[in-house]
Amino acid sequence: MRTNVGLWWLLTGFAFFIGIVYAVWNVISHGSVEWVGTVALIFMGLMSAMIAFYIGRVVSAQRGELPEDSLTADIDDGDPEMGEFSPWSWWPIVLAGSAAIAVIGLAVGSWLVPVAFAIFAIAIVGWVYEYYRGYFAR
Repeated sequence: MRTNVGLWWLLTGFAFFIGIVYAVWNVISHGSVEWVGTVALIFMGLMSAMIAFYIGRVVSAQRGELPEDSLTADIDDGDPEMGEFSPWSWWPIVLAGSAAIAVIGLAVGSWLVPVAFAIFAIAIVGWVYEYYRGYFAR
């Protein structure tokens, strides 16, 4: 994780440097600043700084090196419980399909957006309650 923090801070510095170079280059070649690219590069630097700061706080709060960060650690050294996952579940695909229909609806016709929200509601309910019915009920 410390390496990730260093990489994000490096990306922050790179984005700010390139933002300044981009602005100066536009002033030299066109006579004025091209604001869209300059602001986008500066915001990229700000967002990567936010991620670097957050990951740095997480690293300092974990108090020690995790097995995932050690090069000599085995797979068995980590936490065995990673959560419960359903490899047979089709609901995430339906949920992604509803998001795709919503985006297509924004691009093509707004009448598709309510259809996408209806499919979204069905997918969320199905995903939440998939362990309460059928073969995998508990």
